[in-house]
Amino acid sequence: MYGINVERINLMDQDEVKEVKDFLQTFKLKLDDNVDYTIVIRKNEKIKATCSKSQNVFKCFAVADELRGEGVSATLMGALSDKLFEEGIYHSFIFTKIENINIFTSLGYELIHQVEKVALLESGIYNIKNYLADMQKKYNIDKFTKNTAIVMNCNPFTLGHLYLIEKAASQNKEVLVFIVEEDKSSFPFIYRYAMVKEGVSHLHNVRVIKGGEYIISRATFPSYFLRKEDEILKAYTTLDASIFGKYFCKTLNITKRFIGEEPYCKVTRAYNDALKEILPIYGVEVIEVKRKAYMEDVISASNVRKLIVEGKTPLIKDIVPSSTWTFLNSAVGKEIMDKIRLSNSPH
Repeated sequence: MYGINVERINLMDQDEVKEVKDFLQTFKLKLDDNVDYTIVIRKNEKIKATCSKSQNVFKCFAVADELRGEGVSATLMGALSDKLFEEGIYHSFIFTKIENINIFTSLGYELIHQVEKVALLESGIYNIKNYLADMQKKYNIDKFTKNTAIVMNCNPFTLGHLYLIEKAASQNKEVLVFIVEEDKSSFPFIYRYAMVKEGVSHLHNVRVIKGGEYIISRATFPSYFLRKEDEILKAYTTLDASIFGKYFCKTLNITKRFIGEEPYCKVTRAYNDALKEILPIYGVEVIEVKRKAYMEDVISASNVRKLIVEGKTPLIKDIVPSSTWTFLNSAVGKEIMDKIRLSNSPH
């Protein structure tokens, strides 16, 4: 665009950030807390367009009416794509309102799925169909066998997680355990994955699989265009469950998904409800298993982290598999536990 330049915002400068927030507010949008790069286009020194990214997710997109039809959207997306290329990233996502789908498909983005208020699109050197085809080959998943799936975060891996996996393994021919890959947990993915893989090595019909980018993490789901917490939760759970049913289950011949009963966490309970509502549409049976308990308390990863914070590490041994206990007693494990305690200490 002649005479209009893309300008990077210094996210450490409160005044610059406030200017972006004020502009977004005119569209009833927010600037997500986890953005790592923000750009704007100005006219007469006033912000008239903006877009941000968090890793490879584009978000917080807005263009003033007076600049519509002038190629501003393409300019913004091109500048963000250039930034990704600099970072060695060649695939990106956009979460947006469904009314913006046409803007982004006209720029070469491909729609993955849309629900009532949210659409997810992607662009880059692969798409979800290529990705799942590669996954099927990498993990040697038999598409002619009826597979059972479990999706877990395992922050960290507990006897509750193991109980659910063993239950599924005892009742089904093949079990695919997807570990959420997004690194927004106390325990980094590389260690969560290793704990589970070692912890289920005695189960020969279980494959532990890296969850990848298409199993959406609650931590990275954008909320900038949804105002109410219930709206955000409904959009997140519905979109993730739909993508899993539409793509994962179809490609990998998943006919059952096991979930743990959730008596406490509102988010997980809403997610379970979404799975029970949506997956049957794709011919997938959802089996909810009563959670394993110890000393009359449900075993959970949050309880493990609570014991870490309270300095009661020896009590953890009774509620985690040996793979987790061994890791917690390693140098890296102790370092992570120290960070958990530090981040939860009163300031």
